[in-house]
Amino acid sequence: MTVNFKKIKGTIWIKVNPKNPEVEKIRIAARLIRNGGLVAFPTETVYGLGADALNPKAVARVFAAKNRPPDNPIIVHVASKEDVHKLAKAVPQAAEKLINEFWPGPLTLILKRTCIVPDITVVGLDTIAVRMPNNKVALELIKESKTPIAAPSANLAGKPSPTEAEHVIKDLAGRIDAVLDSGPTRIGVESTVIDMTAAKPQILRPGGTPYERLKEVLHDVEVHPVAEASKKMRVLKARSPGMKHRHYAPEAKMIVVEGELAKVIPKIRQLAALYMTEGKKVGILATDESKTSYTADVVKSLGDRNNVANIAKNLFRLLRKFDEEKVHIIIAEGIPPTGLGLAIMNRLRRAASFNIVEAD
Repeated sequence: MTVNFKKIKGTIWIKVNPKNPEVEKIRIAARLIRNGGLVAFPTETVYGLGADALNPKAVARVFAAKNRPPDNPIIVHVASKEDVHKLAKAVPQAAEKLINEFWPGPLTLILKRTCIVPDITVVGLDTIAVRMPNNKVALELIKESKTPIAAPSANLAGKPSPTEAEHVIKDLAGRIDAVLDSGPTRIGVESTVIDMTAAKPQILRPGGTPYERLKEVLHDVEVHPVAEASKKMRVLKARSPGMKHRHYAPEAKMIVVEGELAKVIPKIRQLAALYMTEGKKVGILATDESKTSYTADVVKSLGDRNNVANIAKNLFRLLRKFDEEKVHIIIAEGIPPTGLGLAIMNRLRRAASFNIVEAD
């Protein structure tokens, strides 16, 4: 079979069937991985930038391609539940419970690492972040590569995470070897990261597996203060991505207005009018219930406030759309931080560099 693909600035762009990934296409990408190359690929959460997790030079290329801070850990992706035992010294019973319940899926476990994992992959930590993605293209790529794959999000560091291959190309064309494109990702925010080496299991980053579901299985789970923070907190050593550095941010300045919707709407109107008077191009990130309430240069809706899964799926795509519209400022509605809403608010607050206004 002849594989047709585009090349953008030297980066191969290969379209792949999400339900039945063509083996020839996967093998092209897997050969690149085995040879120390970088391949962006879809997961159920966002697109990841993959490299052989056991090849220090390849992992170093990931940091360079993304301009990623050298102390920001990378999640390692595996293709089977058994693979975790090669990377982790011990898998506690509580971790086994989570693996059996949630893998494959958007849940990353922090475990004590084995000596086969290079220091650079875990930024010198004695722990490893590992997960099994729930995406056929991702799983086939890991299997064909015959190695665990280190894969942070496939974007330039600090920018909104990529949920479509076009986002990857915009950020990384010419900096990586290939992109496997199977269309938009399903969840739209990254995996939940839970530290299983702490005295009590602790969520370090909220994500696609909500706290409430983890509590159902483990009963006793903590949320790290950074994960639900509404102001910037100092973190000396991050055990998970998404804890320390600026993340998810559009180019425009951003404000998040939090509180009851009936109070949020007039506060956003007030702020928008103020910035428009100053000659700024204003974007408002609204929801279906409120989008007709605003007057601004650009108004976009994340979706129905009762459908947080859809809001999560749309979040990063719309932040990138505002950049395309070249707005100077984005004013975003907050949503209740429960269920998947905790992950959404974590991303919004960080995207805004904790520039938060309480509506009263």
